[in-house]
Amino acid sequence: MKYPVFSIQWHITTQCEQRCKHCYIFNSPDGKREIEGSKLVGIKELKKIADNLILSCEQMGARPRISLTGGNPILHPNFWELLNYINSFGVKMSLLGNPFGITDEIAQRLKSFGIDKFQMSLDGLKEFHDHMRKRGSFDTTTEACKILKRNGVDVTIMSTVSKTNAKEFPLLLKHIVDLGVNSCAFARYCPTHNDVDNMFTPKEYRKFLDIMWQTYSQNVDSGVNFVLKDHLWHLYLMEEGLFQPVDTDGVIVAGCGLGISHLSVLADGTVMACRRFQSSVGKVPEQSFYDIFFSQKMNAYRNYSLLEKCQGCELLNYCRGCMAVAHSSTGRHTAPDPQCWR
Repeated sequence: MKYPVFSIQWHITTQCEQRCKHCYIFNSPDGKREIEGSKLVGIKELKKIADNLILSCEQMGARPRISLTGGNPILHPNFWELLNYINSFGVKMSLLGNPFGITDEIAQRLKSFGIDKFQMSLDGLKEFHDHMRKRGSFDTTTEACKILKRNGVDVTIMSTVSKTNAKEFPLLLKHIVDLGVNSCAFARYCPTHNDVDNMFTPKEYRKFLDIMWQTYSQNVDSGVNFVLKDHLWHLYLMEEGLFQPVDTDGVIVAGCGLGISHLSVLADGTVMACRRFQSSVGKVPEQSFYDIFFSQKMNAYRNYSLLEKCQGCELLNYCRGCMAVAHSSTGRHTAPDPQCWR
């Protein structure tokens, strides 16, 4: 029997070599307070949190999956000990990090400690990417992709897109394909401080999806898995006659996993329904993931009758837009997705 997967995105540290201009940690008032007030969790508590997840997944009848991130997770002083501990249970792990410090030796060690995937970012061509993240980041990411791949670690490239860098994406995709990474995807810019000027209009965003679909189609035989991460892809593909929703009898089958299959954990053990907006629902290891996930606080994020625009849409169980983008634009996660053109 194949059990469902329950995952956590675990921010074990806020330490990072970069100060990305669109980072929700370093460029929002809530994120800055998090850094200033964060007490780094030591190895004893880290192991308790890992144990907590494994036990909670047993209660759920689910397989645990951990995405370690930060900041840069490798900078945590107990990173390798934590990795070794989690790996001893056979739990699947991936890293969401940055390219700095990645060498053949580090890549080999990551592989031996059970890391099967490493996600990094490219947000545009060299000039734009380095402007957004750090000078030299583009070239360092390119080299890190090569190092990880030759040491058997799958590489995923995640990009943040807004109207500012959208025109670069077709050429960026060519670079990503040339690197031969395993997969790539993009997520929409989530404003951190009322910076709505860089957000797409609904019409602009649909046009962007159309351009990206054509670009993906031209590279379909490249060997790269083009992940359709954004939930509005369902709407685009339905309108293009490439997807037809069916009656799911009320069962959520796609779209955002918020309240469905994952939680986020901050460096101090705070648990959030979604990392991209303030949605605190508990604290570990004091509470169990099981109790947090089935709490009344989490039920509020699963009450889709509160979504202001999605009621009556045939894509409700496939899409629901992005609650984080809605929240960052309006202060309400139940508000309409600002890029939904329907």
